[in-house]
Amino acid sequence: MTTTDPVPALTDERVATLRERVAAQFAGVRADLEALVRIPSVSNAEFDQAHVEASAAAVARLLADAGMPQVDVLRVTGPDGATGAPAVVARRPAPAGAPTVLLYAHHDVQPPGEDAHWSTEPFEPTQRGERLYGRGAADDKAGVVAHVGALRALGDELGVGVTVFVEGEEEIGSPTFVDFLHAHRDLLAADVIVVADSSNWKVGVPGLTTSLRGLVDLVVDVEVLDHAVHSGMFGGPLLDAPTLLARLITTLHDEHGDVAVAGLVHAADPQVDYDEADLRADAGVLEGVRLAGTGPLTARLWTRPSIGVIGLDAPRVAGASNTLTPRASAKLSVRLAPGQDPAAAMSAVREHLLTHAPFGARVTVHEGEQGRPFQAPADSSGMRAARWAMGTSWGTPPVDIGVGGSIPFISDLLDVYPDATILVTGVEDPDSRAHGANESVHLGELERVVLAEALLLEVLTPRA
Repeated sequence: MTTTDPVPALTDERVATLRERVAAQFAGVRADLEALVRIPSVSNAEFDQAHVEASAAAVARLLADAGMPQVDVLRVTGPDGATGAPAVVARRPAPAGAPTVLLYAHHDVQPPGEDAHWSTEPFEPTQRGERLYGRGAADDKAGVVAHVGALRALGDELGVGVTVFVEGEEEIGSPTFVDFLHAHRDLLAADVIVVADSSNWKVGVPGLTTSLRGLVDLVVDVEVLDHAVHSGMFGGPLLDAPTLLARLITTLHDEHGDVAVAGLVHAADPQVDYDEADLRADAGVLEGVRLAGTGPLTARLWTRPSIGVIGLDAPRVAGASNTLTPRASAKLSVRLAPGQDPAAAMSAVREHLLTHAPFGARVTVHEGEQGRPFQAPADSSGMRAARWAMGTSWGTPPVDIGVGGSIPFISDLLDVYPDATILVTGVEDPDSRAHGANESVHLGELERVVLAEALLLEVLTPRA
């Protein structure tokens, strides 16, 4: 299809048939999701990696049972010499003249955090209302079973080639992703790539993600003394490291809460906006807390930079002594607007921190991860097909959305497959709480995602 081609229409009867099939087998999709959630496949090295291996094996079995004739569990050696986590690759070759579609998801999950923050056990799937709770229930084991469900619905009538790529290290930054792409370049080659790792606009309204912010993270150390000293004997002329670190952090934003680092760019404001009351409810903002920044909320969330402190090293309150702390550190997560070069952003933040060192404190910056932002083309035949499939499944047109989070490997996919159309979809909604306690997926939305993907694969099938 070219960018001027209309979306080929399916008959009402064919749409109804696929809708009935998805509904009939959805109980099995849910059961598969529950089984995957019970596997604590945390890819962080501090956790037992045997669970990641078990998760990969379970995903491989699901794809084989869904009719994929070739299923392999693969891994590569990364640039540091370490072997990457297991990825599952399943293939069904394309019929003559038909395109190949790559379906991506990941089977690893974030650490659960404190059990006390969960209302139920994080690795025991639990339904409350229309939502299924558990770590990975939304991010991204629901993406895995959405692919499986779509393949089951089409069965032997699948008219395109399909490769399913289920990664096992996305939650630790995909350290061997690029090496994996190059090692298996031909195996993963596709005309259309569906990345099922994003969100929808809200429950009942689908979203097609057209932009993603990039990412840099870093650790900043502030030192003021070569050893701790008595806070009474020396307090006054000496300010402790946590106080000076706090003063340094406050320079990152202006009085309105907008990022104040020179060199971080903005992209154009989105065409849609987020209702403030919805944002407050979705994020759980406490009563009386004012929102930071200026301009449309969607711009602040999607197309402008943000900086957050995601970790602090300083004395714990429970073990504090009456001393002035000589050193404190903070880990900063910097989200980048589409169009921002990550290396330039890292340099800008580093320069800001060094030049704003309070009271002459010694400031050291340790650079971490970098990930490029993503901006989809304004229009393409693949995007129109996805919009049609989503609109047909949900009964309402999708919203073109940005996402404040980052999926850096999408730019890596475009580097290796520059001619492919990338469609970023997902099963989450604003209340999914991915990465947090009480993560969940809305089961009705998951069923609609399965149907939308089946419809997309169907509509990408060439017709005489």
